Amino acid sequence: MMKTTVSRSITIAIIVALANLAAARVATAQNYPTRPIRLILPVSAGAGMDAIARTVGVRVTQSLGQSIVVDARGGGGGTIAAELVAAAAPDGYTIIMMSATAVIRQLLYPGSYDILRDFAPISQLSAQPYLLVAHPSVPVKSLQDLVAYAKANPGKLNYASSGQGSIIHLATELLRLQTGMPVMVHVPYKGMGSAIPDIVSGYTQISLSSIVTTQPHVRAGRLRSLAVTSSQRAKSSPDIPTIAESGVKGYVVINWYSVLAPAKTPSPIVDRLYKEIAKALNEPDVENRLAAEGAEAVGNTPKEFAAHIKTEIEKWSRVIKDAGIKGE
Repeated sequence: MMKTTVSRSITIAIIVALANLAAARVATAQNYPTRPIRLILPVSAGAGMDAIARTVGVRVTQSLGQSIVVDARGGGGGTIAAELVAAAAPDGYTIIMMSATAVIRQLLYPGSYDILRDFAPISQLSAQPYLLVAHPSVPVKSLQDLVAYAKANPGKLNYASSGQGSIIHLATELLRLQTGMPVMVHVPYKGMGSAIPDIVSGYTQISLSSIVTTQPHVRAGRLRSLAVTSSQRAKSSPDIPTIAESGVKGYVVINWYSVLAPAKTPSPIVDRLYKEIAKALNEPDVENRLAAEGAEAVGNTPKEFAAHIKTEIEKWSRVIKDAGIKGE
């Protein structure tokens, strides 16, 4: 009888402790935030992500009443920043901004972090399609022409990317796999900033790149636009067909920026951040900043963003396997 009573007392104590903990977490979430929030970036200061983070941060600061402090922690392909935030207290005061590359990196370099296990998705900020371009020396004017030319001239085409295992690398391989084009020579660069001059000069013949970066060269006749990677035509280039329109059914590749918190961050805090970020994305200055990067605002819910991450993991896992892509 004594043992039963002790056991029951322990059980009641545990239940009370858990209830108190839950109540404390709710109270903390209701008062959130009471101090500045640190937004970690996996890139160096001055990058496109940095500019967007600061623009969104200003608006969220105004609505939350606490500063969003942008902290650029580039290096390690984003791993340094990811590991820092994954290990941070799940209290909403340390969050991270990631791009679509974060999903690919964890697939090529497993072990350092898992985006669904170690983070709580808050919202996808933006969607940025890529433009498929060819140097004028390649006798093609459409994606169909490119596919036909590649099949008739196996081994003669090369393409540029922003690096081994980058989203542009995998997106090009996905296009090759879905169209049946033969293997092309991959020329990786340390970012598209260093790749563009070689594309314009004809050293590399085709590439996916941002619309903002390539359109000036297209207008000047130095490059030829073939198709965009989004599901719908880009607002900035409505005359350019999508890759899906051009005969590759289901092909969609979008680079995105997003905000996540450490795993186990209380839902009320995640929801508060989501609502403030979604509100900020509707502001004209934020929309203009995104447009300057060739992107459009998204602002989906934490649940929607988590589902999108799962879809991305499935897609890029298949590409990595089917194309035999390895990390450097």
